[in-house]
Amino acid sequence: MFPVVIDVDTGVDDALALGLALALPELSVIAVTTVAGNVDVEQATQNTRRVLDWFGAVSVPVARGASQPLLRPHRDAREFHGPDGLGGAMLTPQRSGPILDTAAPEVIVRAARRYAGLLRLVCLGPLTNLAIALRLEPRLPELVEGLVIMGGAFAVPGNVTSFAEFNVWSDPEAAHIVAEARFRTIWVGLDVTTGVRFDRAARGRLAGSDRRGARLAYEVSRWAFDERGVDSFALHDPVAVAVAARPDLVTGERAFVHVLTSPSELCGRTVWRAEAGAPALVAQGVNAEAVNELLRERLGLVVVGKEPTRPESPTP
Repeated sequence: MFPVVIDVDTGVDDALALGLALALPELSVIAVTTVAGNVDVEQATQNTRRVLDWFGAVSVPVARGASQPLLRPHRDAREFHGPDGLGGAMLTPQRSGPILDTAAPEVIVRAARRYAGLLRLVCLGPLTNLAIALRLEPRLPELVEGLVIMGGAFAVPGNVTSFAEFNVWSDPEAAHIVAEARFRTIWVGLDVTTGVRFDRAARGRLAGSDRRGARLAYEVSRWAFDERGVDSFALHDPVAVAVAARPDLVTGERAFVHVLTSPSELCGRTVWRAEAGAPALVAQGVNAEAVNELLRERLGLVVVGKEPTRPESPTP
């Protein structure tokens, strides 16, 4: 079992990812840190606490992080996640767990030092907190056992621009710093995440379920299906959490990754150079059936494995 810090901008798929992380025996969630992304950081922090408490994880601390990208204004994705970021979900935990006074980057650094060589970081939002943590502790790539990033679009189009995926596009300077830091990274980008999807039929089967994961999925998907009118959406962040627990779920190439911060039309593009022995793995294939089985077993979800021709929107 690996100690894990999960960095989130809790919207719809982050919520399901947190539920999955708590249910996987390979992972021990020691803290969750929040960042501005899908919603502002205050909303992301509230959402994170609500989701953890919903699953009974009241002892897992939450640390508030960066309220905006390093150099750019914050650009949210409420259009896709709903005004509250959780699709209007009605979650009623019986009691609330802690929100730390310590800022998220410092929590990341402290955890890396305490669990040197063991800690896995899972970043499901913009990489602002991790970039700041690197400035606080430049040895982070040596201290952390592994880093999983839900981000990037390598051999497929982006979901914000023709080239850029939302998390990387939201703070490309931070993503550039993290990519250049040479963590032992698995980049779980749109190349693989768009193949694991949640659709209307799957939601309908969850009505009345007594499983908390299934009930959460039913609630947080209200906005997508009832307001936006989509037929399905990708479970980007749960795929990344599954990979954090079981890296063999993906295949790819060892590569050096570089994030473009200019010119504006290419900002947030993730480019890669395959090279044996490189510290990063760029995921290009995923065992969707095995991921689906994890979601069924651990959360009670039944999802589909249909790859769209183009990623349809910012996460989810």
